[in-house]
Amino acid sequence: MNEIIRNIEAAQLKENMDHFGVGDTVKVYAKIKEGNRERIQVFEGVVLKRQGGSARETFTVRKNSNGIGVEKTWPVHSPSIEKVEVVRFGKVRRAKLNYLRGRVGKAAKVKELVK
Repeated sequence: MNEIIRNIEAAQLKENMDHFGVGDTVKVYAKIKEGNRERIQVFEGVVLKRQGGSARETFTVRKNSNGIGVEKTWPVHSPSIEKVEVVRFGKVRRAKLNYLRGRVGKAAKVKELVK
């Protein structure tokens, strides 16, 4: 039974997924369906966490919109995501950045990783 599920999940994985991690600032190009029309909406923010594995892996992005923190969680291999573009690589020492939720302004920044 596990082999059947593993084969189904392997068929749903995206091959050309960008590599990004926690602390990176990313632009998520998500497909939005309104009635019979479809458009792409960009959501730019910091990746707070990545969890799960294979086809069930998800990531959470947080941004500040008009002084209010907004978080969205997407499956990594979702067909509703056009692409994920890395704007800036972040230098962090945690796997989950939940502490950013309580911070505002410059305190909510993540240091940039210089390569």
